[in-house]
Amino acid sequence: MTTVEQANYALSKILDTGSQKNLIELGWIKNVRVPIPRAIITLALPSYANSQRDRIVQEIRKILLNFSDIEDVQIELENNLEQANSNIENNQPQLQKINGIKQIIAVSSGKGGVGKSTIAVNIACSLSKLGLKTGLLDADIYGPNTPSMLGVSEESPKVFGSGNEQRLIPITKYGISIVSMGFLIEEGQPVIWRGPMLNSIIRQFLYQVEWKNLDFLIIDLPPGTGDAQISLAQSVPISGAIIVTTPQKVSLQDSRRGLAMFKQLGVPLIGVVENMSIFIPPDQPNKSYKIFGSGGGQLLADENNLPLLAQIPIEMPVVTESNQGLPISISEPNTNSAIKFQELASLIQTKFIDK
Repeated sequence: MTTVEQANYALSKILDTGSQKNLIELGWIKNVRVPIPRAIITLALPSYANSQRDRIVQEIRKILLNFSDIEDVQIELENNLEQANSNIENNQPQLQKINGIKQIIAVSSGKGGVGKSTIAVNIACSLSKLGLKTGLLDADIYGPNTPSMLGVSEESPKVFGSGNEQRLIPITKYGISIVSMGFLIEEGQPVIWRGPMLNSIIRQFLYQVEWKNLDFLIIDLPPGTGDAQISLAQSVPISGAIIVTTPQKVSLQDSRRGLAMFKQLGVPLIGVVENMSIFIPPDQPNKSYKIFGSGGGQLLADENNLPLLAQIPIEMPVVTESNQGLPISISEPNTNSAIKFQELASLIQTKFIDK
């Protein structure tokens, strides 16, 4: 089994092109963890070294994936306010707008299993119900599940052209234009891609799709703080990010990482959504139970001087009807959950459209 010492020694071969010192010695690579089969490291580049980031990330992945028992590499970015506040010092690439899209909203979580895709899908549905032209990009390349949640997993988008001129026509459902890796692979087929290929497909989903004119493009990000988030933040001007967490205070550590990543990348933060706040029994709608504890969302919001945008309860239709491709915002508009989603959509509309 690979040890932290072995991983550190291997990573010490990566050098800064300027000083020729290794990145372990410089403190740019730190907090190496190897909970097999995944390796997790923290990358803390100073602003002047940001131009080396792509090269360093590729070398880190190559070195760690050479260990036979490491199958995945997660790279976390250390928060650096100086780096986040200055594009010039950051040496970030020029952001390229997508013609016809007014606002891009990223929905993110520090970890899986918090219902991030459910939040993204129902925000998109609720915005569409307000009469706003809405798109949904499922950027969770490794676990694309929005097609099944919207009941379109059997459909295939039309593609025309070739090479850089190739264009994809989104699938439309409930008034939403939808693009997902799930349309392009067979059910159960794994996506085994590393950084460069991942970056390429995300850019294709952004720039080679006939999005037409949208008020909002909602992007359902994969969990964690990896290549997909970095690629998006360095490609398009994201209007704001929503951080999804659960009430459990133990889950906040991962949420804090995701939130810090957006700060470092200079992405505005809209606020926090707490999912699974309470459980409402179907046979006793007047009762509620805090089965996952309480206070997590509010604590995360307060720590970062952000609003707690919504607290979404657990209701049986959220699960049962989602499995049938029916988001609760569409199928059960009078439930507590659907009302919360509609209120959240109205907040987003007010912030970005009615301002």
